[in-house]
Amino acid sequence: MQFAGMSYFAIVLAAVVSFMFGWLWYGVLCSTQWLAAVGKTEEDVKAEGGPRPMPFVIAFVAQLLMAWVLAGIIGHLGPGEVTLKNAIISAALVWAGFVATTISVNHAFQGTKFALTLIDGGHWLGVLLLQGAVIGLLGV
Repeated sequence: MQFAGMSYFAIVLAAVVSFMFGWLWYGVLCSTQWLAAVGKTEEDVKAEGGPRPMPFVIAFVAQLLMAWVLAGIIGHLGPGEVTLKNAIISAALVWAGFVATTISVNHAFQGTKFALTLIDGGHWLGVLLLQGAVIGLLGV
């Protein structure tokens, strides 16, 4: 099936790849820094009962929707314009114009540490770039 020149397979794969990136980003690369930025320790997380499944479900559904919308945006570039380069550029622009700005405003009003903005912003940049790459590669 196609949506604006994109396959649903590409959209689902983009969501899965970006979800796995989230595990790598928060679970391996930035776990200590993220805990410090939110003011928690590993003991705090364990005392709260550990990770709950619902945030992971919400995260995957959100990334599936994000990949679908990104595919629509990239598909609107027109015939012959759905390329790896154009998809990555589109993803970076979406991140800069919508995600980075939203995170920055929300974190500023919430009074969170700037490190949290960098960590979360880096995560969403990675998510969108990976989604753009998958869609760009499989959409041509």
